[in-house]
Amino acid sequence: MGFETDEASSSTLKIPGEDVPFLGQNQQLSSPSKTSANIFMSLVGAGVLGLPYTFKKTGWLMGPLLIISIATLSYYCMMLLVYSRRKLESQFEGAKISSFGDLGFAVCGPIGRLVVDVMIVLSQACFSVGYMIFIGNTLVYLFNSSVTEANPRILGFSPKSVYIWSCFPFQLGLNSVPTLTLLAPLSIFAEIVDLGALGVVMVEDVLIYLKNRPSLEMFGGFNVFFYGLGVAVFAFEGMGLVLPLESETRDKNKFGKILGLSVAFVAILYGAFGALGYFASGEETKDIITVIFNRDRLAAWSLHKPLLGFPLMMNPVYEVMERRFCEGRYCLWLIWLMVLTVCFVSLTVPNFADFMSLVGSSVSVVLGFVLPAFFHLIVFKDELGWYSLAIDAAFIVMGTTFAVYGTSSSLAKIISEMA
Repeated sequence: MGFETDEASSSTLKIPGEDVPFLGQNQQLSSPSKTSANIFMSLVGAGVLGLPYTFKKTGWLMGPLLIISIATLSYYCMMLLVYSRRKLESQFEGAKISSFGDLGFAVCGPIGRLVVDVMIVLSQACFSVGYMIFIGNTLVYLFNSSVTEANPRILGFSPKSVYIWSCFPFQLGLNSVPTLTLLAPLSIFAEIVDLGALGVVMVEDVLIYLKNRPSLEMFGGFNVFFYGLGVAVFAFEGMGLVLPLESETRDKNKFGKILGLSVAFVAILYGAFGALGYFASGEETKDIITVIFNRDRLAAWSLHKPLLGFPLMMNPVYEVMERRFCEGRYCLWLIWLMVLTVCFVSLTVPNFADFMSLVGSSVSVVLGFVLPAFFHLIVFKDELGWYSLAIDAAFIVMGTTFAVYGTSSSLAKIISEMA
């Protein structure tokens, strides 16, 4: 394990570059309600609006089954991270493991930290890219869908690029907030509006379905199974935030229950939203649900989530970059550089749902299932029975297999559509 000891104390875990934790030395601890709000915000991203399109591919029954399965497995692996952290901190006096990267170092040394850091940066940045894609596409729908030109331009630039860059100054300001706790009021506000918007659209979906009765498919076939699985993994996008959120929780004994209830609620919400969206639209379902059936009000409401949730998704990225390049100190210019990079990348991605599947099939699987099981296996190797050992090994083997096959499948689909 990545432990360093000295003569003064042989039981102290030294985390290099962590003298100044990214959450701050005197950070305020979150109440259960604030913790629940931040968990909800970390789990529910713009990907929820691509679920109806995914359910069209997988079928209205296979889609919810995949969502429920991934939700259960994700919660299990999230708790593996929490148990592993608590085990190490109880063994080593004064140990402070505040992030996924800290855990990787404690278990596997610098290599473990490097692997986790790379996966965290890629996954969370890709989630944020998805946010910006959604913002751009939705604003194009709101303001340019009635334009008859084949390639409309605004001051010589595409509407999508103009709208994404128009959000850039706002995101610079919002991402300058240094801690998750200070963002909790925005999280609570966004959660309330998010639930209201999703509730409105699900009611509308029922009414539209009863009126139009489109033809529906129950199972899409095995060839789209891995596609749907990748999107489902992408949808539960908060793995990198589990340990930071637990670190800021006031009553840590209740964190598991709060997390479980939040994951269960989100899974039900995802399944209902995806299925009802497909019921209403049938084969006309698009990659983002707001661009059909003239849903201007829903599209406008849905923008608050990526706008306010962007800094929460990027927080682990800032932690990694500040630790590696700024000795753990808060660095405003580095944060702004990351926001700039995400905006640039978001302009190059063509299809929102296909992008979700690719990210979910690659880095999200490794980060969400393979690494938590691997770390848990090493930390508890002397205490686990054969059954628990088999479960951890199954997560590692199956997660790696799916990451390889799912990534190749998603890439093939994207390449075929671009050809």
